[in-house]
Amino acid sequence: MPLDVVILGVVAGLFAIVSGLNDGGALLATGLKLPTVRPAAGILTLVAMLALIPLLTHQVALTFVTRLAGFDSPGGRNATTVAVICSLAVVLALSARGLPTSLTLAVVGGLTGAGLGWGLPVSAGSVLLVLLFGIAAPVAGGVAAWLVTPLLQRLAQTGGLPRWHRAGFLVQCVAYAANDGQKALAVFMIALGTAPGPGTTTLTAVLFGLGAMYGLPKAGRLLSREIIVSRPLHGVAAEFAAGGAVLASAAAGMPVSMTQAVAGALIGAGVTQGGGRVRWYAAVKISTAWLLTLPASALLAALTAWIVKAAVS
Repeated sequence: MPLDVVILGVVAGLFAIVSGLNDGGALLATGLKLPTVRPAAGILTLVAMLALIPLLTHQVALTFVTRLAGFDSPGGRNATTVAVICSLAVVLALSARGLPTSLTLAVVGGLTGAGLGWGLPVSAGSVLLVLLFGIAAPVAGGVAAWLVTPLLQRLAQTGGLPRWHRAGFLVQCVAYAANDGQKALAVFMIALGTAPGPGTTTLTAVLFGLGAMYGLPKAGRLLSREIIVSRPLHGVAAEFAAGGAVLASAAAGMPVSMTQAVAGALIGAGVTQGGGRVRWYAAVKISTAWLLTLPASALLAALTAWIVKAAVS
């Protein structure tokens, strides 16, 4: 097996673990105040969806593989390795400070920067389109949560909130598996040069689950406790709203960040009961991390790719 395939395969496995560390806590955080979905059951549900949904649709993974840059060109695997390592470096640095940033933004920036640094053809139009969808996702999640929260509040008066929580969490898991969860799968696809099969999706899902178990206390804390004075109702509304926004983006084949959509949805749910319920300093802290993520990943990946290519040429 070629060395570049082995190296990128190992990097893809590490990337799947970090995806779980960064995203798993955010996905489970919205419902931590309800005992309906326990963390262990939630992680198992996520793992199952990540293993199954991409076998039905992996359009978002194909966007990473084929639309951002020509990673099927000579040197494409090496450029992808640089992109992922630089993306992980940026995200891990921010995660160490308790900031659940967007790993999707980091990957888009890393792939774009590495493609440019390596001299691969980069589609500026596709990159711009992905960024526009990325900006729209938290806004759409916030608006949807603002609309859904009053409706759920009326339904919850009959004592059915736990049942809606189960449904909302399932929607969120399906949405993540159809969209944001496919970024790690895309790296495996570039490494192997094939469409995903059951073995690849299962491996990606299991590695994600391992990362999620470790990352829940850190990433989950900021969203569930700091961004708003959260009630169970807000979490359930955020699940439905964020899941809907991310599913809509998946239908267009556009990767968006579930962390961003959830954060926007929590703010939208909190605003329905007054802006004072939102802890705006936490929202600003998360937004700052998002703004730093893409340019930092792109610059680091571009410089690293240029250096590595010069060294191996």
